[in-house]
Amino acid sequence: MISSLAYVSPKAQIGKNVTIDAFAYIDDNVILGDNCHVFPHAVIGCVPQDLKFKGEETWTVIGDNCVLREFVTVHRGTASKGKTVIGNNNLIMAYCHVAHDCILHDNIIMSNATQLAGEVEVDDFAIIGGGSLVHQFTHIGSHVMIQGGSRINKDIPPYAIIAREPIAFCGINSVGLNRRGYTAEQIHTIQEVYRIINNSGLNTTQAIEKIIAEIPQSVERDLIVDFVKNSTRGIVK
Repeated sequence: MISSLAYVSPKAQIGKNVTIDAFAYIDDNVILGDNCHVFPHAVIGCVPQDLKFKGEETWTVIGDNCVLREFVTVHRGTASKGKTVIGNNNLIMAYCHVAHDCILHDNIIMSNATQLAGEVEVDDFAIIGGGSLVHQFTHIGSHVMIQGGSRINKDIPPYAIIAREPIAFCGINSVGLNRRGYTAEQIHTIQEVYRIINNSGLNTTQAIEKIIAEIPQSVERDLIVDFVKNSTRGIVK
């Protein structure tokens, strides 16, 4: 299921049931998992657009069941991390770019023309609206919904809806959480955590201390707390 008009390096490792359409280009040091579909003119595994890259051996690793639409570009890693990684069940729409050393986890949707700079990390079930620009080293949390055309220069914490210009926290992604089976109690916990972070008048450190003291431990509470505590760019509020 590889078009005769596509180029696939003999050094690339291609999984089972993979479709590679005409004029797609798969370079060296690419691992492409099972059941993926690479559409025309996509370029996977080319050398990174990083002036620090000196030809070191690096990789592009893509998991199973991914769709990379027309003109998508995914570059290899650099000495920083050694590889660019896209996980499983991801839809990368037309004209998107995934730069060197990015890490994309599972079940992500990148809408058309979204651009990820180097060393961005995107967690499970994130949805990034079309034409969004993501600054290097940014971390996008799980289950977020980001408005198209957003300029993202801070970390996006889990479960958030992000919109406006400049971007701001606009509530939690309750529709997406309901669709994924989250209970009313779980959603209420997430809402309470963000009420303290955004509306209590406390600084971030004080808000996290209050959350730990007042909100019972749960997976949802701890995911947000750990994300905020580990943020290096600061979170969008």
